[in-house]
This record gives sequence, structure tokens and C-alpha cells, in this order.
Amino acid sequence: MRALIISADGFEDQELLVPRDELRADGFTVDVVTPGAQAIHGKRGAVVNADGDIDGTDAAAYDLLVLPGGKAPATLRKDPKVLSLARHFMAAHKPVAAVCHGPQILVSADVLRGKKATSYAAVAAELKAAGADYIDGEVVVDDNLITSRKPADLPAFVHAIRRTLGNRAARSP
Repeated sequence: MRALIISADGFEDQELLVPRDELRADGFTVDVVTPGAQAIHGKRGAVVNADGDIDGTDAAAYDLLVLPGGKAPATLRKDPKVLSLARHFMAAHKPVAAVCHGPQILVSADVLRGKKATSYAAVAAELKAAGADYIDGEVVVDDNLITSRKPADLPAFVHAIRRTLGNRAARSP
């Protein structure tokens, strides 16, 4: 299985590194794509090399989308290609996992209407305004959408990703 992580400078270090490393440990191919395929710098000093450019990314090649938080989503939510990728995953009912400020991308992609979701507390009003049913919980799963609030929620977030992917694999012919 293949996972796609979209991020940019200012990402919350743990929110990118933990899911990436856990998925790789599970045998996933995990690609981190960034604007211009540039290495990105986390808020706390992590440097992550890109595996590709957002503009050249084919959503159909991936089984899972991960949207880490931090300051990166504020930039990424203005990129039409990022919004198109998010819309593709949601329309195709592929798992989308967003943590902290990551759901801001989904707000801008207009794909949260009627969905249960959580986020960093400061983003809650945006989710509600986008039509989401905001729930303040460490992880909220609504069909293909997996959301969490903050780095402390990462164990539950990763567990929910694994459970969602496992359930999907069990249903595949």
C-alpha cells in the first residue's frame, strides 16, 4: 500500500514524522510531497526531504492521504493542486487522515459538509463553518475521514489509521 503525505515548511514535527515512520514500519511506501519538491523544515527543527513535487502527484497512485498540522496547512490550503488532491481522496472514499491544523486543507477543499471531525481547538470554528460536526476528541473517524487534535493524540491517530486500513483490506476481494 502507498501513503501520501503533503506538507510544507512550518509543519508540526511529530505530526509528520510519527505517522510517516509508523506507516513505513508497517510496510507502506510513504511519499512526502512538498511545493517544488523542496526539503521542508518543521517548527521544532526537523528537516524532511521531499520524495516529489505536489504538482506532479497522481492521487490515483495512493491508498491513503495524511495531512500533518503546524503552520504548513495555512500555506497549502491556497494551492489548487493540494485542494484537488484532497477532493480526489474524499470523492474516491480513500482514507484521509488529518491532524491539528491539517483539516484546514479539507475546509478549503470544501469536503467536510456533514462529516464528523476534530482539529486543534483554534480551528474548530472553521470546521463548523464548513459544515462539519465538530467533536472534541483525541481521534474522530467518520467513514474514510480520520482526524485528531494535537501531537498528544498521535497514538490514537495512528491506531485509527491502522484500523481503518485494516478494515478496508478485509473488505477487499
